[in-house]
Amino acid sequence: MPRQVDHEARRRHIAAAVWRLAASGGLEDATIRRVAAEAGVPARQLQYYFGTREDLLLGALELLNRDGEAEARERVAALGQEPEPRDVLRSVLLEFLPLDESRRQRHLVHMAYFVRFMTEDALRDRIRDAPPELEDLIAMLLPEGRRDEADFLLAGTTGLQGQMLLGQLRAERAIELIDRQLDRLFAPVD
Repeated sequence: MPRQVDHEARRRHIAAAVWRLAASGGLEDATIRRVAAEAGVPARQLQYYFGTREDLLLGALELLNRDGEAEARERVAALGQEPEPRDVLRSVLLEFLPLDESRRQRHLVHMAYFVRFMTEDALRDRIRDAPPELEDLIAMLLPEGRRDEADFLLAGTTGLQGQMLLGQLRAERAIELIDRQLDRLFAPVD
């Protein structure tokens, strides 16, 4: 009887190899040959599941983002049946901080991708026009749907992320800064 192959599990296994290489040495280390060795599979299997190296890198990023979204949804669901918009927004923003090992590793990988996107036009072009779903969500959760504040919150939070990854900012302080901004934005209007 032929063996059943879980293609999604194989794709994830290969993507995890990309993530490990990216987190430890940047995407420069994520060559087809090195990813295959890290995953313990033949290079042809990478090409079968992803195609080109560019497709491999973008496919691994897509899976990483999907996993991050699933974790974020679980944390938002833990807020209860009808959480306040402020609490949902706080939960969304805290996803950008390396508050546990899962998020820390994900953000290290994202940093590696960021550097690569800055230097490689083909990759940058494929993500440049992605819809601003996250900014839209943040704006929707804010009083009066203020897009300028949404953009600022997202930019500020990603800046805090970098400082935390470098060890320049403690988690408690980063959370305090986010809470202060949310208190300002959700303050009752007189």
